[in-house]
Amino acid sequence: MSRVGKMPIPVPDDVDVKIDGDNIKVSGPKGLLSKSIIGNIDIKQEKGQLFVMALDDSRQTRAFYGLVRSLVNNMVVGVTQGFKKALQIVGVGYRAEAKGDRLILTVGYSHPVEFILPKGISAKVSKEGVIEIEGINKELVGDVAARIRKIRPPDAYKGKGIRYLGEQIKLKPGKSAAAKA
Repeated sequence: MSRVGKMPIPVPDDVDVKIDGDNIKVSGPKGLLSKSIIGNIDIKQEKGQLFVMALDDSRQTRAFYGLVRSLVNNMVVGVTQGFKKALQIVGVGYRAEAKGDRLILTVGYSHPVEFILPKGISAKVSKEGVIEIEGINKELVGDVAARIRKIRPPDAYKGKGIRYLGEQIKLKPGKSAAAKA
């Protein structure tokens, strides 16, 4: 069985967990998340902790055992602390602006690109060109960050574009460098 799945999930006092058949609802200070449990897996709540248990030893249940535990743990962490992803805009004249539920990106196209943020996600833009995406759903935060990065991925020759904060881009040598060799 999964070592990850065996670990108990600590539930803080300000978090309320409701298990209703195959559905689990976690509510906390930052919001409410719900998810349906996949596979032949059961979740029990005892003394401020959640325990994930596999009901059989089939291959598919073993595959979902650690996954379900990680998803439920991410729900508990999301409603208490939330999740953040940071993107950095690199390039002369490249910038971003957050207006309500929209992110307006000027990244080298003939027009500004308008990205509509889904419900539950907020974005902040700093003067240094760092976009911070915040939300309580880890999967949605990562998906939004990936879709924003896809608007203008980093260039392999100059490194211009949108990248994750701290992401290293290996630059290729240009034609002039290859001709001299």
